Amino acid sequence: MKLHIQTHGHGSHELVLIHGWAMHGGVFAPLLPYLEHDFRLHLVDLPGHGHSRESAVPLTLDACVDAITAQVPDTAIWCGWSLGGLVALHAAARSVPMQALTMLCATPCFVHRHDWPQGMPAQVFADFAHGLHHDWQGTLDRFLALEAFGSDHAKEELRSLRESLLSRGKPALSVLADGLDILQNIDLRPALAQLAIANLWIAGRRDRLVNPHAMQAAADISPNSRFVNIEHAGHAPFLTHADEVARSIKQLLEAQP
Repeated sequence: MKLHIQTHGHGSHELVLIHGWAMHGGVFAPLLPYLEHDFRLHLVDLPGHGHSRESAVPLTLDACVDAITAQVPDTAIWCGWSLGGLVALHAAARSVPMQALTMLCATPCFVHRHDWPQGMPAQVFADFAHGLHHDWQGTLDRFLALEAFGSDHAKEELRSLRESLLSRGKPALSVLADGLDILQNIDLRPALAQLAIANLWIAGRRDRLVNPHAMQAAADISPNSRFVNIEHAGHAPFLTHADEVARSIKQLLEAQP
C-alpha cells in the first residue's frame, strides 16, 4: 500500500516533509526555492489527503510510518508539521532509519494534561470533531483561522491555507475525524528521552495552536536537541518565514557529523 509522495529538488541530501491536519504536501511550496538546491524533497500526502485520497493506507501513526518508510531513503531528515510531527516523531521513536528529526510547530502531546499544562484544551479538538458532521466547510475554515491567528501576516497566511486546502480535492471526512482523534489522544512524550538522533524544534512565537513553551519543554527533555522560536510567525511559519525555516533545517544538516 502506497502514498502519493512528490519529489522535488536536486540536492545531495534527503528531506521528507509531512503536512498537518486536512492539508497535503503541496502546502510546503514556499519552502521549495530555499531548499531544492541542497535537498531532494519528498512531499508526502497522508492517507485520505491530497493525491492520497484513494490510498488504502489507514490514517494511523504505525501505518503512515510504514508506508513512508517504504518509499523514502533511509538517510533522510524527517520534518513533520503539526499532525505530521506526530508521524515523524513516532517514526523516530520506532528507530526508523533517518538522519535527523525536525518538529515544525508540533509537540509530542497536543492537548492539556495535568502534567502538560502547555497543551490545548481537549475540548477544542472535540468541538472540531463534532463540527465536521454538521458543517465541515465552516469547521475547516475555523481551524485554518486558528492556524493563522497571531502571525504578523495572518491575512496572507490564511489566504494561502485556504487556497491549499482543497487544491487537491476534499479530504475524506472520516479521515479528518481520524486525524483529530490522533491530535486529541496521542501522547509521545515517553519517547523523547530515548531519541538517539539530532532533533530540531521550530516554533512560531505567535502560534495559537501549538504553544512554543510546549515545544521548548519537549526539546529540553530530548537529547541532541535544538529549539528555534521564529519571532513573528504563527502556526505555519513556512508560509510567512520560509527563509528562516529553511535556514534552521540547513543548520541542522551542517551540524551532522
